[in-house]
Amino acid sequence: MAFGRSSRMDNRRTSSYCSTTTIIVFVALCLVGVWMMNSSTIAPGQVPSPKMSDKVSMTSSKPFEDGSGYMTEESVTEDTSNDENIIANKSDFESEKKSEKLVEKTGDESLAKENDDTNNRFEDTLSTENDSNVSRKSGGETIEEAGDAKGEKKDKDGKSDGYQTENEKGEGEIEEKGVQSSDEHKDGYQLKEKAENDVFTSGAQSEILNETNTQNGAWSTQAVESKNEKEVQTSSSSKGQIVEYSWKLCNVTAGADYIPCLDNEAAIKKLRSTKHYEHRERHCPDNTPTCLVPLPNGYKQPIKWPKSRDKIWYSNIPHTKLAAVKGHQNWVKVSGEYLKFPGGGTQFKNGALHYIDVIQEALPDIAWGKRSRVILDVGCGVASFGGYLFERDALTMSFAPKDEHEAQVQFALERGIPAISAVMGTKRLPYPSKVFDVVHCARCRVPWHIEGGMLLLELNRLLRPGGYFVWSATPVYQDLPEDVEIWKAMSDLTKSMCWELVTKKNDTLNQVGFAIFRKPSNNKCYQKRAEDNPPLCQGSDNPDAAWNIPLQACMHKLPEDPALPGTVWPEQWPQRLDKAPYWLSRSQLGVYGKPAPEDFAADYDHWKRVVSNSYVSGIGINWSTVRNVMDMRSVYGGFAAALRDMKVWVMNIVSIDSPDTLPIIYERGLFGMYHDWCESFSTYPRTYDLLHADHLFSKLKKRCRLLPIIAEVDRILRPEGKLIVRDDIDAINEIENMAKSLRWEVILSYSEDNQGVLCVRKTMWRPEESEASMSSLS
Repeated sequence: MAFGRSSRMDNRRTSSYCSTTTIIVFVALCLVGVWMMNSSTIAPGQVPSPKMSDKVSMTSSKPFEDGSGYMTEESVTEDTSNDENIIANKSDFESEKKSEKLVEKTGDESLAKENDDTNNRFEDTLSTENDSNVSRKSGGETIEEAGDAKGEKKDKDGKSDGYQTENEKGEGEIEEKGVQSSDEHKDGYQLKEKAENDVFTSGAQSEILNETNTQNGAWSTQAVESKNEKEVQTSSSSKGQIVEYSWKLCNVTAGADYIPCLDNEAAIKKLRSTKHYEHRERHCPDNTPTCLVPLPNGYKQPIKWPKSRDKIWYSNIPHTKLAAVKGHQNWVKVSGEYLKFPGGGTQFKNGALHYIDVIQEALPDIAWGKRSRVILDVGCGVASFGGYLFERDALTMSFAPKDEHEAQVQFALERGIPAISAVMGTKRLPYPSKVFDVVHCARCRVPWHIEGGMLLLELNRLLRPGGYFVWSATPVYQDLPEDVEIWKAMSDLTKSMCWELVTKKNDTLNQVGFAIFRKPSNNKCYQKRAEDNPPLCQGSDNPDAAWNIPLQACMHKLPEDPALPGTVWPEQWPQRLDKAPYWLSRSQLGVYGKPAPEDFAADYDHWKRVVSNSYVSGIGINWSTVRNVMDMRSVYGGFAAALRDMKVWVMNIVSIDSPDTLPIIYERGLFGMYHDWCESFSTYPRTYDLLHADHLFSKLKKRCRLLPIIAEVDRILRPEGKLIVRDDIDAINEIENMAKSLRWEVILSYSEDNQGVLCVRKTMWRPEESEASMSSLS
C-alpha cells in the first residue's frame, strides 16, 4: 500500500514536472520566435529588394470584380530561378478561396468566379510616395467595360447597342495604381518603380451559367468531369506550381525567316490556282506551331533608330538578292557587314524625300502630316517611302507579298519602318472601310484594270471619301503600246468609279511621272452614271467586314447621314489625336460602359497616366532601344496615343472577337489591323521591340491554347525585346512560367487583388534540339 501510494505520488510529481517544463519550453520558443520576427521585420515604408533578380513581386488581398459583354469581326518550364523570386501571400490565397463559388462549366467557357458584390466593379488603388518609399492607398478615375452583366441595352434582335466586333460584322473598372522599387537593373540602368497612378484593367468576366443541354439531367458525364479536372489542375499549376515546357527549334524550309501562315508548304501545294496570288495569302496550319524559330548565324542587336533607316546588320538578314536586282535603283546595297539603304525606289531612285515633296508640290492639298496623316503603301518594297514620310509627320501602313522580292518587308521592319507581309489577292485586306487618307502605289505591279477592277475597288473601300490615290507607274508617263493600253483602261475604270483625275505630273529628276485621283465625298456622281458598272454593292454588304472576306467587283455607297463615319474629314493632325470622333454619340455605350465620348477620353487619360508614371521610367525599360511596338489588344488606341512623343510607332491590333473600334483608331491618326491571335501574325520573326498585351491572354484562353500564342510572341519579338502583360493573376502566372521556361528574364512581376502586371525580356537562348520536319503541316 505504502509502495503504491509512493508510486502514485512519484507519478504525480513527474507529471507536474513535465507539464511545468513543457510550459517553460513553449514560452521560451515563443519569445525566441518573436525576437526573430522582430529582427527580420521590414521597417515601415521599406521596400524589399529581390535578390539576384530584375524582378519585383508584390501581392495583396483586395478582390477585383468586373463584367463585360460585347459583340465581335468573325460574325459581320522548366524553371531554373529561385523560389525567392515569387513572394506568395497566404492570406491572398485564403481570401481568394473564400470568395470563389463553384459554377458549372460547359463547352469552351472557362471556370467563373461569382463575387459577393454583384455590381461588377473593382478597385485598385495602390500608389507610392516617392520621397519616403511609403506605399499607401489612393483613389482614381475608373472605367468600367460594359457587358450583359451590367445590364447592357440590346435591340430587338438581341444585339448590343455598343460596338460590333470584327467577328460579327468591356471590362471592369480602371483605377490608378503605382509601384516603386530601388533595384538596379542588370543592364546598368536604374529600375525606378515610381509608377504612381499605374493602372490595371480587369480581364475576368463575371458569369452566371445556365443549365444547358450538354449535360443530361442532373448527372454529369465523364467527359465533363475529366475536362473540369484537367482545368482545375491547370489552374492550380498557375498558382505557384511551375509547369515544365519542352521547347524545340522549328524544322522548316524557311528556317530563320519562318512565318507559319505564309510558309505552309503543304497547303500551298494543294491550291488549284495561283493566278490571283493565292500562294501569297494566309494559309494557317491546323495546329499552330509551338516550336521556336532559330536565330540567323551571327545575329546582333539591331541598330537603333534613326540610324537604322540607313543601315542594318547584314548578319541579321543575310539576303543579297534584292541588292543585286534593285541595286541600281538604290533600294539596298551591300557594304561590308552592313546592308545600306540610300532611300531610293523604283520610281524615286534619287531619294524618297524628294519624291514625297514633288507630290505635295503637284497637289498642295495633300498636305503630308496635316490633312494626310495615315497612308497605305501598296507593294512597298523596302518601305523607304513610308520611312521618309515620318519626316513629314505622316504614318504609313506598308505591305508587300513575302518573297516576291526577297526579304523586302523584313528589311523594312529591321530598319524600324512599319510593314506587314500581305498581298492583294482574293480577299479583303484586314482593315476597315474609309480609313486611309491616301493610298500610294509606285510600280506596285498590281493589275488594277483587270477583272472588273476588283483590286482597285478594294482600294476604293479602304480610301476615305475625298481621299487621294497616288499612282506612279509607266502607263502614266510612257508611250509604249502596252502602257498606252493600260492607261486608257485605268482612265475608263476610274471615271466609272467617279474618281477625279486631279493632276498628272512628271518628276524630271527621277524621270518618272505620277497621276493623282480623288475619291468622291458623296453619292451624287454614282446616281448620275449612265451605266451601273462597276455595280454598287448590295445594301446588306458590310464594307467594314474584313476578316477572310472574298473580294467583290462592286462599290459601296458612301454614307449620307452626317452622324456616320466618312461624311466629314477628320481634323488636321495632331488635333485629331486627342478628340473623340464626331460620330461617337453620347447615346452610344462605350467599351467600358460610359457614353462613348467619355469612354474615349477616360481611356486616353488612363493610358497617359500609365505610360508617363509607370512605363516610361518605372517598369525598367530602356526606351532608347525601342522602335517597333505592337499593342496586341487595342481598344481606342490610347496606349499608342500616349506614346506619341516617343521615337516609336505602334501597330494597334483589334482582335476579331473584340468590339470593332479600329475605325476610331484610324480617325485619330493612328493605324492598325484586325487579327485573330489563335493564328500566327503576318510578319517576319524578330521584328518587334516591345509587345503590349492588356487583358488579352485571359480572353484567348477561352478560344485557344496559350502555349502556341507564347511561341508566336517569341517568334515576333526581337532578342532583348520586352513583353508587358496586364491581366488577371492566373494568366500572369501562366505567362510568367512559360517565359521562365524560355529563359526570359523577369523584369517586373506585380500583383494585387487578382490582377497583375508582368514585364519580361526575351534573351538569345535557343534550344539545341529540333522538331521533326513540319513541311507536311496544314
